[in-house]
Amino acid sequence: MLGLAAVLWLAAGAAWAEERDRIADARRLYNQELYELAIRAASEARDAGHSVDEASLIIARAHLERYRQTRDSANLAGARDALRALDPSRLEGTAHTEFTLALGEWLFLDERYGAAAELFDAALGSVEALGPDARDRALDWWATAVDRQAQIDPANRAALYRRIVERMEEELRRVPGSTAAGYWLPAAARSLGDVDRAWHAAIAGYLRARIAPDKGAALRADLDRLMTTAIIPERARRAGPDPAQQKAEADALTEEWETIKRQWR
Repeated sequence: MLGLAAVLWLAAGAAWAEERDRIADARRLYNQELYELAIRAASEARDAGHSVDEASLIIARAHLERYRQTRDSANLAGARDALRALDPSRLEGTAHTEFTLALGEWLFLDERYGAAAELFDAALGSVEALGPDARDRALDWWATAVDRQAQIDPANRAALYRRIVERMEEELRRVPGSTAAGYWLPAAARSLGDVDRAWHAAIAGYLRARIAPDKGAALRADLDRLMTTAIIPERARRAGPDPAQQKAEADALTEEWETIKRQWR
């Protein structure tokens, strides 16, 4: 009997190891952005009865990324079906947070921005367990969802942008190198019509970008685009109705901005 028990124990251990290997392969493929292969690997694991709910979560997230790439509605439907099929109570560890983020992403891609923002907000409490950059990505998703909601909900536009400003102020006090907050603070201030605050926040963000994880390369490019296409033209329009005055003011502001960039290149 003891011998039989040992054999059964070893067989169970081998089956569990195979199960984890299949899920690990699917996750590896997902992280390598090989989404079709990740879907196939996770589907094979699920069909074999291995970690059915975790496999379904990987399938859902891979479908969401495929939808971003292709805009094929079949991928959005595939993500929804996979999320509906899994039992969240059987997910373990960080998979609960992944599930919440996946629901938020599905709502966002389905253009249900207010509801998506609520789920991204809920995930922010535990998202750091997914990795050092996960919180910043979730914060960016949240702000983008609130921004989209503000664009289609003019009655609450100012209140929504104030939420972004207040959240980003709080985040920068906590994490000065936050890329998401470094961009969204000036962007939301500008959307509120406070172009002076937007100007100063963009300059501060450009300098503070040096402590971002990637040394601020992406943030600086985004801030430069925000400055040149929105903040500077809007500040220049305050010079008066004369187009020549507006152009002179825009030229002066552009030169000041270029000087700051040269000084801190």
